[in-house]
Amino acid sequence: MRFGEVRVIPVNGNGPEDVVVDARGGVLTGLDDGRIIRVTQDGGRIDTVADTGGRPLGLELYGEDELLVCDADRGLLMVHLGEGTVRVLAASACGSPLLVCNNAAVAADGTIYFSDSSSRFPVQRWREDLIEQTGTGRLLRRTPDGAIDQLASGLQFANGVALAPDESFVTVAESGALQVRRIWLTGERAGTSDLFLHGLSGFPDNTSTGSDGLIWVTQASPKVAALDAVRKLPAPARALVRRAPLWMQPSPARTVGVLGVDMEGRIVHEREGEIDGFHMLTGVREHEGKLYFGSLLERAIAVTDR
Repeated sequence: MRFGEVRVIPVNGNGPEDVVVDARGGVLTGLDDGRIIRVTQDGGRIDTVADTGGRPLGLELYGEDELLVCDADRGLLMVHLGEGTVRVLAASACGSPLLVCNNAAVAADGTIYFSDSSSRFPVQRWREDLIEQTGTGRLLRRTPDGAIDQLASGLQFANGVALAPDESFVTVAESGALQVRRIWLTGERAGTSDLFLHGLSGFPDNTSTGSDGLIWVTQASPKVAALDAVRKLPAPARALVRRAPLWMQPSPARTVGVLGVDMEGRIVHEREGEIDGFHMLTGVREHEGKLYFGSLLERAIAVTDR
């Protein structure tokens, strides 16, 4: 199904990659200059609430007045929204630095599940990881006492993370493989994994669990045929493509999409198409019947009815 009416709300910076709606109805997002901002529903007011000093990506509310931030430069952070203070929860995990801390989900007891996209390429070079298919992404878990363990490795650009409403499993998007993996946390299948979604027509990016009980999955761009062709080239030729100017590299299309998926992995809502003034849809949040969108590349967020 095509998108209905989408309202595009300009913001005062680049790349509001993810979005979350706070208790007051404000939309929180992070910009590529490090700022965390709060945008009113009508877009008439924008306040800076903190500055991470890095590149904030995934956001999740944590407690009454804290915001969990996956910062691609600084790691897993906690921001106090009232005071604007920033503290580092983790800059490394399981003996390796967090090179691209990307997206997270928070359990009821405060446990944090979060992704680290690549051990080779920083976030500014995400295209190169997709070209090389490094398979160095991982899904991590931080318990409330600060201990961190690894739930999955070898992922193709690990990205969006979402928890089942009953916390029986956690999902992680593999952008480079056009699929979403599920890791079981409870029951007889605990500790095993399977594919929640696979063979997607577009690149999954951020994911989130909505107030409607569905897991919402962004599709930042349709599958790019030129990327498939480049991946088949010998390593020296791929390296040449990676070093080429951006306009010569495989690039995302302006078509975007979102999926609403039930706990059995069935797609029950699907929206796709072009949104005037908005592309590279990387963040989605369902809140009280509306969908809020973030973008890695735009200077705007967007909102539409579910």
